[in-house]
Amino acid sequence: MADENYEDDIDLSALPDDELVEQMHDDLYDGLREEVVEGTQILLDRGWTATKVLDEALVEGMRIVGIDFRDGILFVPEVLMSANAMKGGMEILRPLLAETGAQPIGKMVIGTVKGDIHDIGKNLVAMMMEGAGFEVINLGIDNPVENFLEAIEEHKPDILGMSALLTTTMPYMKVVIDTLVEKGMRDDFIVLVGGAPLNEEFGKAVGADAYCRDAAVAVETAQTLIAERRAA
Repeated sequence: MADENYEDDIDLSALPDDELVEQMHDDLYDGLREEVVEGTQILLDRGWTATKVLDEALVEGMRIVGIDFRDGILFVPEVLMSANAMKGGMEILRPLLAETGAQPIGKMVIGTVKGDIHDIGKNLVAMMMEGAGFEVINLGIDNPVENFLEAIEEHKPDILGMSALLTTTMPYMKVVIDTLVEKGMRDDFIVLVGGAPLNEEFGKAVGADAYCRDAAVAVETAQTLIAERRAA
């Protein structure tokens, strides 16, 4: 990556579109929020649609971040910085996307389950999902089944994501899924679970559609399952 001094010398507005987009990918990678915001605005001023800026500059940039996170080249603090830079660009694009009626790829409700107050991993998943073009409703920590049900009722998501970091709170995921089954709602959406003590066997045992070991996998899994669902 370019060193800091070099970054300061780049006049983003002087770059042609294709170079500017590449520079934005680099700036996202380096977690440079102000530069990403500036680049987003420049592309819009040049007549790019919000959807095009989202797809080609931000989502593509975060896809590169996601791959290096998955492969152990980037770590959580760096990805959080990238996600924060992405958010800066999204703040400009969101109202414009809403105006054009652009549909997100899908909608996700995500929360840490009751009794558990860990949220870094969950927030990372939420940010990476937003980075991939999903709309995310983040319920925070310590969510009883009622919170999940209310959010599902209100937002009608495609995906429900649950996170736990304690072995003692893991079983609560089954409580939530069993409640959905009882109410005849389980098949209405994809259920993804994650968190350090979980594994694939556990995901199957509680009745989730998939266990995701990290944020990059969660994004890939969500994209695949949504595509399959729409094709069906």
